[in-house]
Amino acid sequence: MNIESDNIVGEVVAQDYRTAAVFQAHGIDFCCNGGRSISEACEQKNIEQPALIEALKKAMKQAEDKSMDYNSWPLDLLADYIEKKHHRYVESRIPEIMHFLNKVVSVHGERHPELEEIAQLFHDSAGVLTMHMKKEEFVLFPFIRKMVKQKSAGEPLAAPPFGTIQNPIAMMHQEHDGEGERFRRIEALSNHYAPPADACNTYRVTLAMLKEFEDDLHLHIHLENNILFPKAVEMEKSVLMIA
Repeated sequence: MNIESDNIVGEVVAQDYRTAAVFQAHGIDFCCNGGRSISEACEQKNIEQPALIEALKKAMKQAEDKSMDYNSWPLDLLADYIEKKHHRYVESRIPEIMHFLNKVVSVHGERHPELEEIAQLFHDSAGVLTMHMKKEEFVLFPFIRKMVKQKSAGEPLAAPPFGTIQNPIAMMHQEHDGEGERFRRIEALSNHYAPPADACNTYRVTLAMLKEFEDDLHLHIHLENNILFPKAVEMEKSVLMIA
């Protein structure tokens, strides 16, 4: 989609929900007052059009590159990528989605009581994921980076305080399973993220953001469960043999 000043705000969001956060950040109502053009909205809010349009284009380019061969990456690079790409994504999206969910519940909750459960499930997930990522960032990933460094140098590696890397990995697996189940419940409650007939733009954007969050979480968990963790277990065996 080519963004121009005469594009209608609501239509832009309908075409690509990722633009909703940009309009929200600039105080532009894309829902009830979404019939304005970008030019009109910028004039009313005293916003520079080129800057807003550039921000919208940048938001629309935030798509995952599906062609990456993650399996060939060194483990320290993969850990860095997961932390900087997926952890930061989760951290940035949680407050945005919570804001939209709270708004949608207050407006549509009476007609759609399932929204309250969806909001509670997401709130619970946000808390678990935040703690989960900190465990990885402060315990598991640093040890993986240390293993890579020691193996490259051919130096011995002392056993970690948690005994073996399989112990924190087992905990991460358990938490991954829990969040997978939680989002399956959210998907079911939201009818596979399909907005109802009476959904406003904010409602539609909220469901789209939840779907993107789940999609990102699936890739995030795949990279850890199926690539990073198994290879880290094998590397630990080879590095500890050096010692």
